[in-house]
Amino acid sequence: MSKLPVISWQECVDALINAGFVVVREEGHIILRRSDPPPAKTIPVPKHKELKKGTLRGIIRQAGLSVEEFMELLDQ
Repeated sequence: MSKLPVISWQECVDALINAGFVVVREEGHIILRRSDPPPAKTIPVPKHKELKKGTLRGIIRQAGLSVEEFMELLDQ
């Protein structure tokens, strides 16, 4: 398993957008949604300067990605 980097909420959102998610709402959290492939997934990303590793791992898991896939999306 790859080590997770320390990233900001913006870097996380950019990676999820690269994975096909779209921003649907911005309040205290950024809410992203992807409708393909079913079932639809909705993921909240807190607006923190640095996301804790457990929070980031949970976001990756909710997105249905592996850590390696997420790391590749960060590099795009």
